[in-house]
Amino acid sequence: MEIAPLLFDLGPAKPTSRQVADMVKAGGVEALTEARRRADAARYQEIRCRSALNAVKGMPFKWTLNPYRGCTHGCHYCYARRYHTQFELGADDEFASVIFVKTNVVETLRRELQRPQWANEVVALGTATDCYQPIEGFYKLTRGVLETFCEFSTPTGVVTKGPMVVRDKDILVDLSAKTDVNVCISVPCVDEDVWRALEPGTASPLQRLRAVRELVDAGIRAGVLMNPIVPGISSKPALLERTVKAIAEHGACFIGCAVMYLQDGTRDHFMRWLSQEYPHLVEGYERLYVAKYPPRGYRDEVGALVGTLKAKYGVTGARG
Repeated sequence: MEIAPLLFDLGPAKPTSRQVADMVKAGGVEALTEARRRADAARYQEIRCRSALNAVKGMPFKWTLNPYRGCTHGCHYCYARRYHTQFELGADDEFASVIFVKTNVVETLRRELQRPQWANEVVALGTATDCYQPIEGFYKLTRGVLETFCEFSTPTGVVTKGPMVVRDKDILVDLSAKTDVNVCISVPCVDEDVWRALEPGTASPLQRLRAVRELVDAGIRAGVLMNPIVPGISSKPALLERTVKAIAEHGACFIGCAVMYLQDGTRDHFMRWLSQEYPHLVEGYERLYVAKYPPRGYRDEVGALVGTLKAKYGVTGARG
């Protein structure tokens, strides 16, 4: 495998994501001989990224940034599972056990923000895989990214399930003083049985809600995304009300919600999991998910109920 030379010989260069995909295609996961195993038993493969900012379409923002690919949270519904197939890896266990670490993401970002053509638009951080999954405590790439955003006054949105976000509230406070900042913490459901079933590697919902409270108390605009609402599992009206009530009690500035959608590798993984854990729901899912999204009428009904609950508990702020 040919690796681009470094300006100074400081040891072997990290492979690019394309080179990693070629390695896995030729020799499977075992070809990642430089991947480090840690206490969580996942493999962490350091890679070089050629760009930090990713242009996106059809979203409320035009740019995203993800310091990691793959996520040890292992949420069974995660839409990002399908992205692992780009590395010739599976969307099942390998999504949660083979993590790519973009070790040069901070310096790459700095170069991109210095370009004259950069229009200082909003960048969403952590949209594909969680930027505060546990390994962030070791690499601190997300903190480095936020420090760079603060230096350049870059409008920022953060999406995470990781309470570790409170570690960086000092930077988020400084950044909020310069530009627009929104922190969206994902808490689909506060029921512990639902949490354990759907999100096996995450912190508890109440830990995440305490993080919301700490950020809001520090003056940071933080709220909760009830994403995704999973039909038949977390969609029961009583569960939705418990969740909205708990979110309100923790001072969230806003609540967003969306019903789960299933696409490509994520669909295959989720349906296999569903058949093992909730076999009585499989037939209903096959009717509900004929396409990527469930029918518009179903989504509107769920959204209307959450809207009523938001008004009942006084969380009426719009998501930023």
